[in-house]
Amino acid sequence: MTSETIRVGLIGYGYAGKTFHAPLIAADAGLVLAAIASRDPAKVHADWPDVAVVPSPQALLERDDIDLVVIATPNITHYPLAQAGLIAGKHVVVDKPFTTTVTEAETLAELAVQRECVLSVFHNRRWDGDFLTLCELVQSGELGEIMYLESHYDRFRPLVRDRWREQVGPGSGIWFDLGAHVLDQAIQLFGLPDALQADIVAQRPGARVDDYFHVQLHYGARRVVLHGSSLVAAPGPRFIVHGRNGSFLKYGLDPQEDALKAGIRPGTEGWGDDPLPGLLTTVHGDAQGQRRVPTIPGNYPAFYQGVRKAILGQAPNPVPPAEAISVMRLLELAQQHSLEDRKIARI
Repeated sequence: MTSETIRVGLIGYGYAGKTFHAPLIAADAGLVLAAIASRDPAKVHADWPDVAVVPSPQALLERDDIDLVVIATPNITHYPLAQAGLIAGKHVVVDKPFTTTVTEAETLAELAVQRECVLSVFHNRRWDGDFLTLCELVQSGELGEIMYLESHYDRFRPLVRDRWREQVGPGSGIWFDLGAHVLDQAIQLFGLPDALQADIVAQRPGARVDDYFHVQLHYGARRVVLHGSSLVAAPGPRFIVHGRNGSFLKYGLDPQEDALKAGIRPGTEGWGDDPLPGLLTTVHGDAQGQRRVPTIPGNYPAFYQGVRKAILGQAPNPVPPAEAISVMRLLELAQQHSLEDRKIARI
């Protein structure tokens, strides 16, 4: 262990903590997963026998040997736990969405500045291979000015499950869950829109919270459509992009989540490789060309590498609070717009 080693405490060992955060933390040689706050030590030790387990978030925050706290708990707890972590003088990573309200997010951002702590939000899908490929293609100018982008995050989950994400409460529902991902990607590509239109509803029998969203972002004449549904058994393209010089289609979801669910650790040969290329069609005058675009390997480990470097003062925060607050503003605005059934909401 060196003076630059950062000791990490993880709060929560449900799906997000077990599947994403613990393996990604452990994959970074400069981070040590030192303790996990969980009420199920047997579950933790089955995966991480040498990691200390404490019974509560408070017990973890009281440890002097923890430098960075990672919050992987239900959305409604993000704000109080992040606030407690910052007050305790810890650097903090919060799983997305940042909080359940813009006001909470802004309060945490101010507190992080006051405490001189790094505060970052786990918008991991910035490092999806398909999105990295799309960013490179857009930046290359090969498609010309982008006029239309459609981003789908669809699943087939016809049965309502008994879990907090599907129970009524702040931050529940598919919009705050999957919408946070596609919103963040859109903002990374094009910045904040001028206006939006939103249709967010519950479609499944027995659904108590939204399980469908169709949100349109306006950037002048450009349109960005964000779509998510729990009733898509035969998914279409993940991305549909039309520019003045051509079009791009990409099928399939980034494979990193499935790999992590299967117990495959980052660093394994072929990590992040997506075998499905995108299809690029370009038109110049009367000449039309078509080629397959290999997908750049996904790189979720880059997030924690970035957090570590930010804490050590070696690089900018990979997802600073201001960027996560922008996502929160659009999550809130779209939700309210849909409830009020307005035609358009100006930003």
